[in-house]
Amino acid sequence: MPFNLQSRHIKKLFSLLTILFALGACGSRGGMQGLLTSSDVLIIQHHLRQHYRCLEEFCRRLYLKNPKYESDVKKRRDKLAGIFKNRTLPDCDYDKLASHEVLTAVFSEGPDYYDRVALLGLGLRKSIDEGYGQAGPEEGSMVTSLQVSLELLKRLYSNISQVKWRLKVSRDDQQKLYFQTNALAPEGHLNMGYEVLLTKVLTRIEDDIYMRGGNPPNLIFNMSTMFLTLLL
Repeated sequence: MPFNLQSRHIKKLFSLLTILFALGACGSRGGMQGLLTSSDVLIIQHHLRQHYRCLEEFCRRLYLKNPKYESDVKKRRDKLAGIFKNRTLPDCDYDKLASHEVLTAVFSEGPDYYDRVALLGLGLRKSIDEGYGQAGPEEGSMVTSLQVSLELLKRLYSNISQVKWRLKVSRDDQQKLYFQTNALAPEGHLNMGYEVLLTKVLTRIEDDIYMRGGNPPNLIFNMSTMFLTLLL
């Protein structure tokens, strides 16, 4: 091969490698991993991160409307950090239960744990963990979205939809709502942030169901409707 032609090939190869390494360095997963991960997996991992962020913010706002469950602001932060970052709620026996059992307790008349907001956060985080079949968006060895069970995604969609419904209707024996959600804020306006956050989570789950080739279930709830298990 003539020297000039060989030199041009070397330059082209060097340019290609430079582009690949630049893309890898800027990849959302870091290094070359983003280039080697299929787009459906990247979408699901992104959805998982957003699920956890939305649900943590949902609980933070719920505390503001329901301070009776935990009046200490620092303890609220510690509990939410434990649930969504350390993946445990200290000093709570419900931490060992499955998500559907925790959610059932949240809306029961007398749960053994006094803080319904923290308990709801725990149940929701466990629901996402179980529904997607992994402990977090960065863990596991997912190589395709087919590893996420379509049936579990549908059950997850049902359970979170039921949470959204129960927040509006579940009452104690004095006919008072367990959770104040869309009551008027001190400034006098109606706070709809709770519903928006849960709707965002449900929309992403719906997208993942479609990506797996399914359709979200048609849902009708009443007070006897049970939360579905997400453990196979």
